[in-house]
Amino acid sequence: MNTENSNTSFLSGIKSPEDLRLLRKEELPLLAEEIRRRIINVVLKNGGHLASNLGVVELTLALHRVFESPKDMIFWDVGHQCYTHKIITGRNDSFDTVRQKDGLSGFPKRSESIHDILETGHAATSISAGIGAVTGRRAMGDRGKVIVVVGDGALTGGMAYEGLNHAGHLGKDLIIVYNDNNMSISKNVGGISNNSNLSKLSTYVSRLTTTRFYQHIRAKLDRGLQGIPIMGYKLFELLVRLKRTLKALILKETIFSEFGFEYVGPIDGHSISRLTDVLSVVRNLEKPVVVHVVTQKGRGYELAENNPSQYHGVSPMLHNDGKVERKPSLSFTDSFSQAIVDVAETDPAIVAVSAAMEGGTGLKYFKEHYPGRFYDVGIAEQHAVTFSAGLALAGLRPVTAIYSTFMQRAVDQVIHDIALPGLPVVFAMDRAGLVPADGETHQGVFDIPLFRSVPGISLLAPASEKEMHSMLRWAVQQSGPVMLRYPKAACPEDTDQLEKPLEAGRGVMVNDESGEILLISVGGLYQEAREALNILAREGIAADHYNLRFIKPLDNEYLLHLISEYPRVYMVEDGALSGGIGEQVAGMVAHSGIDTRFEWAGVPDIFFPQASRSELLEMCGLDRNTIALNIRRLASGPFGIVNPKGKTVISG
Repeated sequence: MNTENSNTSFLSGIKSPEDLRLLRKEELPLLAEEIRRRIINVVLKNGGHLASNLGVVELTLALHRVFESPKDMIFWDVGHQCYTHKIITGRNDSFDTVRQKDGLSGFPKRSESIHDILETGHAATSISAGIGAVTGRRAMGDRGKVIVVVGDGALTGGMAYEGLNHAGHLGKDLIIVYNDNNMSISKNVGGISNNSNLSKLSTYVSRLTTTRFYQHIRAKLDRGLQGIPIMGYKLFELLVRLKRTLKALILKETIFSEFGFEYVGPIDGHSISRLTDVLSVVRNLEKPVVVHVVTQKGRGYELAENNPSQYHGVSPMLHNDGKVERKPSLSFTDSFSQAIVDVAETDPAIVAVSAAMEGGTGLKYFKEHYPGRFYDVGIAEQHAVTFSAGLALAGLRPVTAIYSTFMQRAVDQVIHDIALPGLPVVFAMDRAGLVPADGETHQGVFDIPLFRSVPGISLLAPASEKEMHSMLRWAVQQSGPVMLRYPKAACPEDTDQLEKPLEAGRGVMVNDESGEILLISVGGLYQEAREALNILAREGIAADHYNLRFIKPLDNEYLLHLISEYPRVYMVEDGALSGGIGEQVAGMVAHSGIDTRFEWAGVPDIFFPQASRSELLEMCGLDRNTIALNIRRLASGPFGIVNPKGKTVISG
């Protein structure tokens, strides 16, 4: 496809879904091509989710032709396939700002548009929300339809099946559009993902069962059987079971029919006319229905078609040809990728577990080296954690790599299935701290408050490549669970101090200038802290720097002794201020009676929208300039324990 800008003939006239419904059928494929060009041009410039959005262009147009948003609610699961939806719901003029600071979100966002029903940045949530919405609407006398678009591997998540089970039980007229592109972020796993080659007979039977004639005859037969005295309901139950058995044999589809859904499909997801016809019929059904749509991830962009995993989410491209080039700087993800291969080389018990993110977490490199020791469980973080528990019980040493934001989904499994039995599972939590571009749903700032209080867990934060290697090697040697948290950022340059051996509960003194101020940094803020001290050094302000390393366990006695040697201490962490490690250390200092002025900074108690990492750090006061500013202020201030707003709590 030509991705060069061109004059639009239809897209410029689409300001709302109502405008879309005014177009003739033969004009819709041309509009779809314009939208594809628009998405490709913007995403190659801004970065974002490319392949997933290119696959649902026609499907989105068909949905908005048949249904009347927002009167009819459309839920997007996963939300990263909503770009076409945004473009045709009045946001085309601002689409160039997607994923930029103060711009459009890359996910549905309620504050952006009445057409965005719910924020859905995490997978497998929409069926539960959808059945709740349709049940609530019917209870309120609202006849508006509820449509859930489930795609990109969301049906590998266990919560989706909880929703399916309840929806089938309630029997409400929920419409689920199953976008089957045989991909999530990485290749789908599981039996539900291989449904693209169903027979023509399957398609014919599913068409038949959605016709008004079939539904009318079936409703009369059902009512007639149930009206027969004594034996009527038993006969009705027998008929239902027989029908499901026959459909399972003919349609080769058991999962949806077993949950009590009508099944329609498979449908060509790139035929707007066919999609429109089917959805128009389905709209009139008064029961739960699944419309199985087959799409091609990356449709219309050859590079993405050939490698949909690599082009699922892309960074801004340096060249017009759209080829993904490796960044020259070594990231924490790259460092982990090499470290796990290194430790696995000498320990055959080490295995790796991914929740559909082998590329994003850096485990693709491990998979290439040890394919028999790599397990991808799909978008199922809860299952990934408890699956890892089983691996550990069998004598293996699982290293489970899950983004910090997605570890939120498995808090109970970590507590109940890992920490309580004290199993030796290592969690590699990439994207910890402030995460660029993806916005509120993907910020990794909650892991410290969530897991610091769990008994038996060790929580470490590497500050460099060498610390990543030493911490992972330490972690796989422990008898209990260990978590490593690290940011989506480049690794700082290693120093001799950072290469010092680990001591459990203790950090490392990076520099000792015999100053009267101590700066304590946690993991991902090491580089900002170093640069802040360089700024101060040029002004003649000497300060020492302590890299915490261990968030838990902490050698409290050692840390308090270190703090007591300085009249002023400033601490920074790239996690939630409320419940964070700074709050704990402040409490320790307060209770100890140490005559030290202590201040700390972290991520404020709000949800942060998308921006670059440097912009987010500045917004939180965690950038090098603000850290230097606060230390400069601290150098001339009174003693005492001070909260993050600067109000003295305990005077010294």
